[in-house]
Amino acid sequence: MTQHDSPTAISAYQEELTERIKRHATADGTHPTAIPELCLRRASTESEPLHTIHLPSLYLIAQGSKTAVLAGTSCRCDSSSYMVTSVHLPVIGRITGASPQIPYVSLQLTLHPDVLLDVVKHSPPPGSRETGSGMLLNPSTPPLMEAIVRLVRLLDTPADIPMLSPLIIREIFYRVLQDEQGASLRQFAVIGSCAQGISQAIHRINRDYSMPLNISELAKEVSMSATSLHKHFKKVTAMSPLQYQKVIRLQAARRLLLTEGLDAAAAGFRVGYESPSQFSREYARFFGRPPMRDVKLLRDSSLI
Repeated sequence: MTQHDSPTAISAYQEELTERIKRHATADGTHPTAIPELCLRRASTESEPLHTIHLPSLYLIAQGSKTAVLAGTSCRCDSSSYMVTSVHLPVIGRITGASPQIPYVSLQLTLHPDVLLDVVKHSPPPGSRETGSGMLLNPSTPPLMEAIVRLVRLLDTPADIPMLSPLIIREIFYRVLQDEQGASLRQFAVIGSCAQGISQAIHRINRDYSMPLNISELAKEVSMSATSLHKHFKKVTAMSPLQYQKVIRLQAARRLLLTEGLDAAAAGFRVGYESPSQFSREYARFFGRPPMRDVKLLRDSSLI
């Protein structure tokens, strides 16, 4: 094992990454950067569970920890690992390690489909062609950490960003593809694969979530049988297409209630519910409180 590959090297990269993120994210919250794909986050306190849609991205914690829950399955993320989501996934996240003295600091690097296609094209062939989960957790490696640190360093030399950031981003996802579960991510870029078909189905549901979902039509649209669609959709998202659509609808309704001041019936109708009572019932079951009480609590507790 070379010095570059040792645990000491990973620790050094984590320390540098933590200090650089803290320098560019001086206050709690989410901070976009001059690199369009890169977003930084800092938090000085642990958080309540927050419902979010994770975009196709790499998520890396430099300091602190959090839990991520997908369809009832929980995983713990900290500075020893990184997470990749290959499709839009409704995840419940909660910061579990943060304080004013040792803040939680992390980054999100968005994965664009054309980048994945380009990297896959220039990578060795996969070892597996099985459809895997759309949310992967892998141990961090020195080559990956070194590339991520170089990307964040570019924030100090903005003139270098247009030329160098696309190259480093491709290198980062090349490293991801070489890791333990890289073959599962690779399948989302393979033309005609089940994983790519599921990615297309997820895109369609996110685009048209307020419309009735016909499974047979959706399966035909992505060139799969209804049975195959259901099977592989559950492998990727841990839920059925109809369950996925429900979660997307409920999260969209919550955003409408918070940002547009709609009442529960109007918000439910906007996202595709015909019955106000069914909407309120499913909303309360999912978020733990009826719509208007939930929104009031969120506003009063500054969780938004």
